[in-house]
Amino acid sequence: MTFVVTDNCIKCKYTDCVEVCPVDCFHEGPNFLVIDPEECIDCTLCEPECPAEAIFAEDDLPEDQAHFLDLNVALTKKWPVITEKKDPLPDAAEWDGKPDKLAMLEQ
Repeated sequence: MTFVVTDNCIKCKYTDCVEVCPVDCFHEGPNFLVIDPEECIDCTLCEPECPAEAIFAEDDLPEDQAHFLDLNVALTKKWPVITEKKDPLPDAAEWDGKPDKLAMLEQ
């Protein structure tokens, strides 16, 4: 099993989760983070650290967010690993909790 970054991370990109990951499985894009399922060890440390509550265990993915599993897989192949916490995007607080942000994902 893996953990999956979902819609609410888009345009927020809080990186609190990155600091607690013992295997460096997070990858960073312009306005979104993803988890590499090949590296994730299901340690559960990242999920409670996400201020946007955008990380779910694969088995607990809401049905309307299931497509984010494939998206995480695809984007880990394109984006670099991130291992240190950074500041969130400048307008993260404004975007936190807004639904249906997939169209705003920058790849």
